[in-house]
Amino acid sequence: MTDSTTYAETRRLGVETTGIEIIDEAERTARPANLFWPWFAANVSVFGVSYAAFILYFGISFWQGVFVAVVGITVSFMLCGIIAIAGKRGSAPTMILSRAPFGVVGQKVPGVISWLVSIGWETFLAIMAVLATATVFSELGWSDGNATKIVAAVVVAALIVSASVAGYHIIMKMQSWLTWITGIVTIGYILLTLKDIDWSAVSAIPAGSTQSVIGALTMVMTGFGLGWINIAADWSRYQHHDSSSVGIVVWNTFGGAIAPVLLVLYGLALAGSSPKVLDGVAADPIGTLATLLPTWYLVPFLICAILALVSGAVLGIYSSGLTLLSLGVRIPRPSAAFVDGVILTLGTIYVVFFTDDFLGPFQSFLITLGVPLASWAGIMIADIALRKRDYDEVALFDPKGRYGSVDWVAIGTMVGASIIGWGLVINQFADASWNNWQGYLLGPLGMGGKDGDWAYANIGVLAALVLSFVVVYVAKAPVVRRQEADAS
Repeated sequence: MTDSTTYAETRRLGVETTGIEIIDEAERTARPANLFWPWFAANVSVFGVSYAAFILYFGISFWQGVFVAVVGITVSFMLCGIIAIAGKRGSAPTMILSRAPFGVVGQKVPGVISWLVSIGWETFLAIMAVLATATVFSELGWSDGNATKIVAAVVVAALIVSASVAGYHIIMKMQSWLTWITGIVTIGYILLTLKDIDWSAVSAIPAGSTQSVIGALTMVMTGFGLGWINIAADWSRYQHHDSSSVGIVVWNTFGGAIAPVLLVLYGLALAGSSPKVLDGVAADPIGTLATLLPTWYLVPFLICAILALVSGAVLGIYSSGLTLLSLGVRIPRPSAAFVDGVILTLGTIYVVFFTDDFLGPFQSFLITLGVPLASWAGIMIADIALRKRDYDEVALFDPKGRYGSVDWVAIGTMVGASIIGWGLVINQFADASWNNWQGYLLGPLGMGGKDGDWAYANIGVLAALVLSFVVVYVAKAPVVRRQEADAS
C-alpha cells in the first residue's frame, strides 16, 4: 500500500488484512479499564525479578534500587498512557497516528526505528524463553544441549507468530487468561523463594553515586515503558469515542507498571542476597531464577515463564506487522508475521549459540535504539498535548492533506536530538563493540569522557526525550493551531 492511497481506498482494499485502517465507530466498544489486561499480561513476567540484577549491577544500594524501580517503571508506562490517548482520538495504529507530527511520508523515518525496536523486543523475549527452557531441563536432569535449544527456539517462535496472526480480539481474550495463569504461578515462585532472602546481605549493599542512580533509572525506563511506547496506541484504537483520556492514562499505567514494580522490588531483595543469583542473571535471566526452585515446581515455572514471554512478544510482533504496513510494504498481515518470525528465530539462534554474554548485547540494544525512540516519544507527546481535536482520518493517508508529506521540523528535531543523545550515552560491551562510537560529547562537555562518573548514566535517552518535547511544543504550536482552525 503506497502513501498516496486515500482513506477510502484503504477501507475498500480490506480491513482486517492490512490492520492500518481507521476503526469503525461501531467497533469502538472498549473502555479504559479494558487496557489493563494486555498491559498487565505482557508485563507480569518473572523477568521482572531478573531485571533487579541489572539494576544492582550499576553499583547502587537496595533502597536506591527501590527508588529507581518505582519511579522509572511508573513514569515510563505513564508516557505510554499519554501516547495511548492518540489511539482514542484517531482509531488507528500508533505509527499511522504519528503521521500527524511527521507527515505522511516523513513518518517512515521513525517508522523504521519503531520496527527495529519491536523486532528487537520480540527476539529478546524469545531468547529468554529458550535459555530458560535449557536451564530448567538441566535442573530436571534432562538434556539441555543444542538440540533442546533449537527445538525450543522453533516452538517459541511458532507460538509467538501464530498468536499474533489471530489479531486484536483474540489477543485481548488470550491476555486476560494469561494474566491469571502467570500471576498465580509467579506468586507461587515468590512464596517458594522467600527462604533465599538474606536481609543482612541486602542491607549491607553500599549506596552508589547519583550518576549510577540516573544510569539505572534510564535503563529501567527504556527497558519497561519506553520499550513499549511505540505501540501504545495500537491497543487503545478500539476505545469508545467518549472514553476518558485520564482513564486511558491511568489504566495503561496501572496495568503496565503494577506487576513489574512489585516483581523488581522482590528481585532486588533476592539478587541482593546472593552473588550467585546476581551474576547468573547476566547469562540466563530466567533460568537462573529456576535454580532456586524445588524440582516439582520447575515445569509449572517453565510453562508460566514461556507464556509470559510469549504474551509480551505477541504484542510486539502484532504491532511490528502494522508498522511494516504503515511504511508502505504491500503484504498481508500473515506475511508480515512470517517475516518477523524468521528474523526473530535467526536473532535468537545468534545470541543463544554465538555469544557468551546476554546482558551486554541487551543493554547495547536498549541504549542505542532507546535514544531515537525517546526523541520520537517526546515529539509525539508534544503533538498530543498541542492538539485539542480528533485527528483528520482522511489526511492521515493523504500526503496532500492537512498533515502534509514531510514535516522537516519534526524530522530535524528527531535527528538533532538523537545525535546529541548518542553523544551522552556509552556502549562499551565486548559483544557489542560496534556501538563503542557513542559517548563523543562526554569529554567536550566536561563530563569526564568515556571513563568519567557520567559515562554510564546514559542521560542521552532522557535528554533526547525532553529536548524533543520542548522544541516541538514551542516550534509547532502555530502549525497545530492553524491545522485545527482549518478543520472548524
